[in-house]
Amino acid sequence: MTENIFSLPVVNQISPYLSQRQAGELPVIVVNHPKVRAAITLQGAQLIAWQPNGEKPVIWLSEKTPFTAGKAIRGGVPICWPWFGPAGQPAHGFARNQPWTLSAHDENNDNVLLTLVLESNEQTKALWPHDFTLIARFRLGEHCEIELEAHGEYQATCALHSYFNVADIQEVEVSGLGSAFIDKVKGGEQGTSADGKQRYVGQVDRIYTQPEDCSLIHDKAGERVIEVYHHHHSDVVTWNPGVELSCSMADMTNHGFQTMVCVETARINTPMKSAPEQPARLGTTFRLRKKR
Repeated sequence: MTENIFSLPVVNQISPYLSQRQAGELPVIVVNHPKVRAAITLQGAQLIAWQPNGEKPVIWLSEKTPFTAGKAIRGGVPICWPWFGPAGQPAHGFARNQPWTLSAHDENNDNVLLTLVLESNEQTKALWPHDFTLIARFRLGEHCEIELEAHGEYQATCALHSYFNVADIQEVEVSGLGSAFIDKVKGGEQGTSADGKQRYVGQVDRIYTQPEDCSLIHDKAGERVIEVYHHHHSDVVTWNPGVELSCSMADMTNHGFQTMVCVETARINTPMKSAPEQPARLGTTFRLRKKR
């Protein structure tokens, strides 16, 4: 799926390393840099590919996701804002379904920097009454950095709902999650983990409420570790739909669950608070570590 994005025809060459292309109904900013390939859709300011030079793709994208205007993309790093989960309609907020504007870009020998902006409008006001400016910044190189900055006066729940490529979910273990979690598969039951690690047998949907600042995705079959650093967070969510849910989802193949895991930097139990002179922030950094 990732390969298809980089073979799309160029609509507009923005700079030496940046081009705009079209995936279905959605414009995509494609980064082709000596150190990295990446792609971000203008809808949702959603990273849908990040692949440092010489590495396999790190970000998972469903083979069946529709690139349809106004419809959520399955995979990548959706920005769930200003609410997480079913707290309102649409689920996971409207930021990921709205068209954003590319407001700035810069590039050097090491990375590409992109800034995208979403401002309150008639559509958002119909769903949520607040004025806001939301800024998403991306630094894409050997590491991937994403920062969300929310301006206005309100509070919001939020997640950077990151989907990662793994070779085989049955051989994946995520560490650094802390002990306490809320189990959404069991209707919000509270639980504890003795070692702060999560393995994936069947459906997993947990909000870890006392996580460490870094989660490690041990992709044993893929012979690599993905480091996920969390900034300004209160929670870390991890999700895998398992076989039954995967089979029931229109935008995921029946076997889609086998090659993905979500490890999400989030503010759920402690909402983000934005004040006039004090924007709220949420950020994440991805790094790759080879298995020795």
